[in-house]
Amino acid sequence: MMASEIGLAGLRVLVIEDEALVMMLLEDTLAEAGCEIAGVASRVDEALEKAAALTFDVAVLDVNLNGRQTFDVARCIAGRGIPFVFATGYGAASLLSGFGDTPILQKPFQQCDLEAALRLALAQRTGEAWQQPSGPSAHRAD
Repeated sequence: MMASEIGLAGLRVLVIEDEALVMMLLEDTLAEAGCEIAGVASRVDEALEKAAALTFDVAVLDVNLNGRQTFDVARCIAGRGIPFVFATGYGAASLLSGFGDTPILQKPFQQCDLEAALRLALAQRTGEAWQQPSGPSAHRAD
């Protein structure tokens, strides 16, 4: 399945962002795309807890939360086999080399940018065949 063919409706998304206005924009944009917000976090400790415990299909992860990098959160999510997108205003140069293939949502962004980044993350998933959720409350079984 090509990235452009992946539907987003019904996906459960973990949103990790420390800027309130960006968080609201992400939540609104994801809702418009038919996604469900599985959880939100604005601090690294809270993000680590939710990344390890919640059930979600994909995550949007700000690279920097209140001056702290979120690469430990990214490792946690990746370790669970869940795809994610980095959101950053700093560009690819701000990422560690181990995350070079992770899709980047460059801030500021439009809805089409967010949707394309999520589709790319889902299409890049390796190690298992990804199946599109069948309805608005469908989510991946762990």
